[in-house]
Amino acid sequence: MLRLLLHWILNAVALLLVAHFVEGFNVSSFVSALIAVVVIGLLNATLGLLLKIITLPLGILTFGLFFLVINAVILWFSSKFVPGFAVTTWKAAFLGALALAVIHMLFGFVGKAVKRQS
Repeated sequence: MLRLLLHWILNAVALLLVAHFVEGFNVSSFVSALIAVVVIGLLNATLGLLLKIITLPLGILTFGLFFLVINAVILWFSSKFVPGFAVTTWKAAFLGALALAVIHMLFGFVGKAVKRQS
């Protein structure tokens, strides 16, 4: 349970970091970021999974880069449901998806390093 809470908070922090660096990607508060993370997760688990299954051949041909497009669509779509979270342009959605992927990768590296030291 504690691990789930930690992931939720870290994802909200990642969303706030992306909002700080990507123009057109806005998060008004930490609470909005927490809500946005839940909505993004739910949309990713349902609509995102369906889109990734349907476009799997295209994802294979592009070595997985097309999945960034799907993640950008999920970010843009979720911004329509969460007050205080806005993605204004397609460029902001794509750069936000790319930045979130990099930040999550870095969180994964740090988590593995901490786990090895324990």
